[in-house]
Amino acid sequence: MAAPAPVPIVVDGVSKAFGPVQALVDIHLRVRAGEFLSLIGPSGCGKTTLLKTLAGLVPADAGRVVVGDRVVRGPGRECSVVFQDFALLPWATVQKNVEFGLLLRVVAAAERAGTARRSIGKVGLAGFEQAYPAQLSGGMQQRVGLARALAVNPRVLLMDEPFASIDEQTRRLFQDDLLRLWSEERKTVVLVTHSMEEAIYLSDRVVVLSPRPGRVQQELDVPLPRPRETADVRATADFTRLVDGLWKILRKLQ
Repeated sequence: MAAPAPVPIVVDGVSKAFGPVQALVDIHLRVRAGEFLSLIGPSGCGKTTLLKTLAGLVPADAGRVVVGDRVVRGPGRECSVVFQDFALLPWATVQKNVEFGLLLRVVAAAERAGTARRSIGKVGLAGFEQAYPAQLSGGMQQRVGLARALAVNPRVLLMDEPFASIDEQTRRLFQDDLLRLWSEERKTVVLVTHSMEEAIYLSDRVVVLSPRPGRVQQELDVPLPRPRETADVRATADFTRLVDGLWKILRKLQ
């Protein structure tokens, strides 16, 4: 199945509160089709809430989100989400976990199985189809989550701190694999992260949110050359300069 064309995301004046707690206020954001964008900011600033609003999992109290030509009023086929806590079905094999989204879309069994196997192969887990989540490391479980998200061939990939629970070595390998997959399929990606280095390494642009209630505080373009996964980008002066610049922005928010 060919990758569908990526689509832009438009966020116009989105606000969200949970009871007396105001999480987001008047968020305005444009994500270009095929762009890799990261959201960063202090803990509790509403990054995950904003991501869930983009996915249609949390309704906005005010404003609107448009993905492609669809006003988001609930989950849609354009988006897939990779969760921080893996969100795998513990009683299901890797194969069945990756098939799950296709099952919900009533894809025929043979096509479902073949698509899942290809997706598992893309994330480097060929041979683990019959393993269960408890038999896998944290990094491998997160790869299963990514394979499940990719299996439904979304136009937008939304990722909520997918590397937070894995070790540094695995994290770097996973980041490179993600960039390789992104360069092959050019999906629109929005990533939530706490890591300045990760945001700079992966992204075309970084959006900084203010302390709660979250607002768009600043946007930072990342003009590092691509492909980054095949070059020692982290060792360059430009990478260090961009990370330092992002730190100066974040430090002012503390």
